[in-house]
Amino acid sequence: MALKVLIFDFDGTIADSRITLVKIANELADEFGYDPVTESDIVRLSNLSSKDVIIQSPIPAYKIPFLLRRVKRQLNEHIAYLQPFEGMEEALSNLKKKGCYLGIITSNLGANVSLFLRKNSLDNYFDFVYSANTLFGKNKVINKAIDKHHLLKDEVIYIGDETRDIEAAKKSNIKVAAVTWGFNSASVLKKYNPDFILNKPQELLDIIKCNCGLNKSLQT
Repeated sequence: MALKVLIFDFDGTIADSRITLVKIANELADEFGYDPVTESDIVRLSNLSSKDVIIQSPIPAYKIPFLLRRVKRQLNEHIAYLQPFEGMEEALSNLKKKGCYLGIITSNLGANVSLFLRKNSLDNYFDFVYSANTLFGKNKVINKAIDKHHLLKDEVIYIGDETRDIEAAKKSNIKVAAVTWGFNSASVLKKYNPDFILNKPQELLDIIKCNCGLNKSLQT
């Protein structure tokens, strides 16, 4: 069946939030008792799975949920000022011209994501923004969004930048494209066997044919 629905993760997939996230994390370092994040730390962490990042964290496990909530709260205050990745607007425009149905699933506040989309002239490309506050268990959020918007799983592909995005899509029994311009590196993403690996937004067009069908040439 033709692939017609593309659901995007937000941070690290559409919005280039890395610099802002690092800044927020370093502002909270003293309070939560860890060293500020360096460029070498970013490279090392990008080669770890989402779960391994938490396992190897120097922060006591009981503090991690509190830290994540603080980071997410402060990130929400900056979302409207983030920029989309280079080439994203053109790619989204071309996807819509192909007749694809586009959505976003995010743990950020939906209103803030909508503001980001408006400020960057991307709001006309998306048919829905589904907001749910979760780190793992993302497959349940995907399933809820699919049900809410009456989508068919065999017509959906999920697009994200982290290993947990790949795991969630597989649990939801939908196809998944992993992008290398976000948090996780290509090497660790490939270990999780996504259906597609994308190295730049323009390649979003390469996972569809003129009828939004699959293009096998990009499969890993």
